[in-house]
Amino acid sequence: MAEPNAYALPDTTGHWVIRYSPEAWRPYLQLARIDRPIGWQLLLLPCLWGAALAGVAAHRAPDLLQILLFAVGSIAMRGAGSTFNDIVDRDIDLQVERTRNRPIPSGRVTRKQAAVFLVVQILIGLAVLLCFNHFTIALACASLVIVALYPFAKRVSSWPQAVLGLAFAWGALVAWAAVFGSLAWAPILLYAAAIFWTIGYDTIYALQDRTDDAVVGIGSTALFFGDKVRFGVGALYAVALALAVGAVTLAGGGVWAWLGVAAFGCHLAWQVFRIAPESTTRSLDLFRANRYAGLMLFVGLAVQALSDRL
Repeated sequence: MAEPNAYALPDTTGHWVIRYSPEAWRPYLQLARIDRPIGWQLLLLPCLWGAALAGVAAHRAPDLLQILLFAVGSIAMRGAGSTFNDIVDRDIDLQVERTRNRPIPSGRVTRKQAAVFLVVQILIGLAVLLCFNHFTIALACASLVIVALYPFAKRVSSWPQAVLGLAFAWGALVAWAAVFGSLAWAPILLYAAAIFWTIGYDTIYALQDRTDDAVVGIGSTALFFGDKVRFGVGALYAVALALAVGAVTLAGGGVWAWLGVAAFGCHLAWQVFRIAPESTTRSLDLFRANRYAGLMLFVGLAVQALSDRL
């Protein structure tokens, strides 16, 4: 049996999912990024924001069953998106140090096998989606167009992170729609906040690949901002915070919601001051730290919704 680390990517070496899973499962777990949970966590957080903001507006606690469904759906659809991305990017991944050991470019999974696995994950996501109202189902399905465009964005634009933001933030709209069966300005502003937040943290993530991306000829906001990347991320985060303030204002947020917004803003500011473009380790750590930034906003909104109900 091959050693688990033979299949490890640079930032997941020794992950317990790889160590303890059957050898035949490992390439598929890596395709779905199960060994890198930060991806589905960041996809889930806008869903949590939307559910909690809807709770604030409706003066009711967030629905725990809906939150569980969002979690399952986030894992499945993040895996599907990553699998599709790897199918499309197989040649580019082979030229980038951080990605050349992914399952498809390394030859551990064929394109056909990856395509079958993609369909399975989409079906799981669809099964989750059918638990919601018709408006929410239609709204969620519309996001698939953006997801399909994302792998191609970096070939024609320096802002592929913006397309990722449009896709990753969609859960804010879906979660609100799951409660009200419609949209309003509050979730739209929250969606916009999540877009700018995503562009910001994915710019930090892209700092790891600036050299390889420049050689291969693909775009990223990390390359676009160049030496002004700290200013660029700071501006993106400032817009995200301002939009979050607008969303909470329209939803009628109280003191707990504002504490959540304040904590979110402080964490974003801390990230900006900590950016070190030359350090891949620092970039990865700051990227992952966004799970805590997102949770701070969610907790504030959720506690507000609970306190309004009491």
